[in-house]
Amino acid sequence: MTSSRIPAEERLTNLVVALMATEIGLTKQQILENVSGYRQRAEAGAKSDALEKMFERDKDDLRALGIPIETIGDPADPQDLREARYRIPQAEYDLPSDIEFTPAELAVLRLAGSVWSAESVSSDAQSGVRKIRALGIDGDEPIIGFAPRITARDAAFPALQEGIERNRVVVFEYLKPGESAPRRRRLRPLALVEYEARWHVYGIDVDVDAERTFLLSRIVSAVKVTAQSFDPALRDGAADRAVAGLESVAAAQNALLEVTPGTEAALRLGRRATPATQGIYVPYVDRHIFADELASYGPEVRVVEPSELRDAVVSRLRAIAELHTQREGVHG
Repeated sequence: MTSSRIPAEERLTNLVVALMATEIGLTKQQILENVSGYRQRAEAGAKSDALEKMFERDKDDLRALGIPIETIGDPADPQDLREARYRIPQAEYDLPSDIEFTPAELAVLRLAGSVWSAESVSSDAQSGVRKIRALGIDGDEPIIGFAPRITARDAAFPALQEGIERNRVVVFEYLKPGESAPRRRRLRPLALVEYEARWHVYGIDVDVDAERTFLLSRIVSAVKVTAQSFDPALRDGAADRAVAGLESVAAAQNALLEVTPGTEAALRLGRRATPATQGIYVPYVDRHIFADELASYGPEVRVVEPSELRDAVVSRLRAIAELHTQREGVHG
């Protein structure tokens, strides 16, 4: 018997494969009945409204990762979404027609493409595409290049996602900057959100009965999903509240930076910057993490203010310089 517990990241992969395998799109019912991850839960007795809510969250997660899910309404009334179809237009992934590659570049691209060949798609995903075709819906072979974009990058991600889906309290050890030992946290997890290319879990800290946001990279233990449940209604609008909170923190913290034009730093920081007389202003959420990023650019960036951020970047650069000096001494 097939397990109903398909990992969240695998379900997302299967959904993307299905939505890219058809040009005309799939209805919500077709997705829930045929895509692995939803199908098993339906067969295990999950209620239709729970499956529909899961699908809505999955759509939001994929869109947050930059995957363009298109909603197609009734041709006679585009605002009527009762029988809406969903698809991922493959044209969004096509390269511009004026881009050309040399034979050597094409060879490298073919080699990279062979790594993400059809064999890298799970059997469940391939089965889902076959089921979609059995419905009489035509579609090309799915594109596999999206797969790395939806891989969970933090070890804590799957367990936190499980806690959210099952409405269960989770427990983990969390290490804040400047503290010598981690602290045990008990959380009602309500949403996982990506902000500034880093994953955060948002929820209610049980011990203080207040909403908190935690950075996944600072979770230093395995995440335990407990038997203690909470009201699923708490999750309504949680992702929006989480992002709004992070945006509010970032808006209150701006760094004035001088950046060398034409560099990687200028490209990456410029996307979220506003011009200043002396350089650019860049908002940030966490001083320590932002200092790590700025230090990685080396001489391409100089922090004008605030001084606390500048000192944090300088200390990191000095530590790197000392490490190189020590290594040169060993090998000299």
